[in-house]
Amino acid sequence: MAKPLTDQEKKKQISVRGLAGVENVADLKTNFNRHLHFTLVKDRNVATKRDYYFALANTVRDHLVGRWIRTQQHYYEKDPKLGLDMEELQDIEEDAGLGNGGLGRLAACFLDSMASLGLAAYGYGIRYEFGIFNQKIVNGWQVEEADDWLRYGNPWEKARPEYMRPVHFYGRVDHTADGVQWVDTQVVLALPYDTPVPGYRNNIVNTMRLWSAKAPCDFNLKDFNVGGYIQAVLDRNLAENISRVLYPNDNFFEGKELRLKQEYFVVAATLQDIIRRFKASKFGSTEYVRMDLSTLPDKVAIQLNDTHPALAIPELMRILVDIEKLIWEKAWDIVVRTCAYTNHTVLPEALERWPVDLFQNLLPRHLEIIYEINKRHLERISKLYPGDQDRLRRMSLIEEGDVKKINMAHLCIVGSHAVNGVARIHSEIIKNTVFKDFYDVDPQKFQNKTNGITPRRWLVMCNPGLAEVIAERIGEDYMRDLDQLKKLLEFVDDDTLIRDVAKVKQENKMKFAAHLEEHYKVKINPSSMFDVHVKRIHEYKRQLLNCLHIITLYNRIKKQPNKSWVPRTIMIGGKAAPGYHTAKMIIKLITSIGDIVNNDPVVGDRLKVIFLENYRVTLAEKVIPAADLSEQISTAGTEASGTGNMKFMLNGALTIGTMDGANVEMAEEAGEENLFIFGMRVHDVEALDKKGYDAVSYYNGIPELKQAIDQISGGFFSPTQPDLFKDLVNMLMHHDRFKVFADYEDYMKCQEKVSALYKNPKEWTKMVIHNIAGCGKFSSDRTISEYAREIWGMEPSLEKIAAPDDPR
Repeated sequence: MAKPLTDQEKKKQISVRGLAGVENVADLKTNFNRHLHFTLVKDRNVATKRDYYFALANTVRDHLVGRWIRTQQHYYEKDPKLGLDMEELQDIEEDAGLGNGGLGRLAACFLDSMASLGLAAYGYGIRYEFGIFNQKIVNGWQVEEADDWLRYGNPWEKARPEYMRPVHFYGRVDHTADGVQWVDTQVVLALPYDTPVPGYRNNIVNTMRLWSAKAPCDFNLKDFNVGGYIQAVLDRNLAENISRVLYPNDNFFEGKELRLKQEYFVVAATLQDIIRRFKASKFGSTEYVRMDLSTLPDKVAIQLNDTHPALAIPELMRILVDIEKLIWEKAWDIVVRTCAYTNHTVLPEALERWPVDLFQNLLPRHLEIIYEINKRHLERISKLYPGDQDRLRRMSLIEEGDVKKINMAHLCIVGSHAVNGVARIHSEIIKNTVFKDFYDVDPQKFQNKTNGITPRRWLVMCNPGLAEVIAERIGEDYMRDLDQLKKLLEFVDDDTLIRDVAKVKQENKMKFAAHLEEHYKVKINPSSMFDVHVKRIHEYKRQLLNCLHIITLYNRIKKQPNKSWVPRTIMIGGKAAPGYHTAKMIIKLITSIGDIVNNDPVVGDRLKVIFLENYRVTLAEKVIPAADLSEQISTAGTEASGTGNMKFMLNGALTIGTMDGANVEMAEEAGEENLFIFGMRVHDVEALDKKGYDAVSYYNGIPELKQAIDQISGGFFSPTQPDLFKDLVNMLMHHDRFKVFADYEDYMKCQEKVSALYKNPKEWTKMVIHNIAGCGKFSSDRTISEYAREIWGMEPSLEKIAAPDDPR
């Protein structure tokens, strides 16, 4: 019997087939060696693995560039040495950690889908020199290290200095007979770097354009004349700091001047770029320049990914009114028809509210424009609701108080023609509570666009074994039409499919167990249930509820060591924002529990607790295919959608979760009986809020919960520092907004059901197949098709365009 191919061998086959199918292999060899010789090795005689990686990346980039250029027009070798390992070269590539949690990763999935659906789209952002920090765990504590991801360069990007644009800050506003002028500003240059975004097997390559801040050549040059040359050169850093580092907050607003500068920088550069491309109506044309901006909404759609680019609304108004000299009403109509807003959170601490004084100093003209937008908005509301002062106060873009603030979500809603949440339950919450006043006035604006993930990265690339097992049953077309996974339901009782799915999962677990043993020096039982909880560390995501389950499980094993327990390896991973004290304490608690549990001989390999250090995309691609159980346990009504939940489901993990975010629709698609749903629903949480949540009553009423909390507060898990977790316990007992204790009992019962099913591998795997078959809805292709048709007024296309070497 032939030995089964490893994931690595399958990937290699796919790579070689793909390369052979698109270009002569001999030419690839030549290109590879050319890059190796001329571009990289230079004066060295021996190539390093990094040299090989850069040579390979540049060879692939060469291959993409022709398609990239052809795509823009359409819209308006094998290894040289034996033993060279493709996977090792892939591992050399740095994660471009240019976003926080799911928000940036969602954007990456959307870019993949827009290219795969033939949509003429650009993704714009900031080219941060330092992305999300690298997380080290030292003595159980999170320590942040700078993510110097560009230290070896980035072979995928191309600097485009010819499209550099000036961005203005500070200064003052002059109202003259010729119109309004923003003068005496400080200028920072925005230098674009372009990265190709290839579509799936359609020869389309779209563009991600990231802006880097550069000081202009004459930056403070006047200082040179008075002997301040050195300081003038050093001050260039002040301008270039704008793109230096990503603020590492997820679902938390940090109102720093530098952050506001970043937000305006990306918006101002992007809008200049959009208008430049709009005016040059034909690709490469210099004969005719389109000057009439009234048709901008017919040609351009700007999707605001949360409120961070909200300044696009006043900036576009400034361009249209001050520079293009349109009357206000005409300009406003163009802005509203062009812009649309996606809301990603309902947590009040996450919603952006910028102090007016900061705007007055940094963006004085934009403050005037926002005041004018607000004046006209409130005039409309007062006509609709005469005398309703409270409603005017609630709906104003300006929040009065000790510090006057601009509510950026309100600005986005007023300045957009469409507003959407990212899961059905989230969109309903937006309409019914958070933005109810705005929904009452403009119900036609509000939509839902449930998030999705790209099946190319989150199945085909990261889990080729499972992708192949599926393709053997239903063909390969599901990779671009995930709804076809429904066909797997015909095979749900097929013993060979059940066996093959279980086998792939076990292989993935063995591989990940080896990875854990190598990096964590912990012996893993690969037949144990891999119970995984990976996401940003946040109180609302309730890693603390998971901790209470671990402690209770530990206590039960200690109490009945001879009982037949289902072995579990519980893995928790995620980064805490550096200034988020409670989140950092949660990490310390997890690692401290692990120290006790993992070293208790009575427990043995029946329970292991591992904190996964530096959770990021490359680690996700390893852990998600290996997971048996996916923890999605946020308090109902707090998680907008989640996308990790979808990745686990697609990769054959079962979900234990609350009815929150996209979990609701996952249960609907796969059948609620095929998920482990527990806990309060949104209406239960609201009722508990009205009644008053009393954590102490749960503590006194549930003996196992009391025991676990007493162990944490009494120093059982921190014997050298008995008071270490007093603050965490105090929060849980007296200030817990996310009601951990209220869901504890139901969570424990649900986990018992999980263990019971795990004892029956066949039934477990049948449930897995039901879940995979229900994943069709959660493709980002479906999400993007809905955005295109229902918000942007575009039609997706599966057309394959000609490759560069094909006749046009």
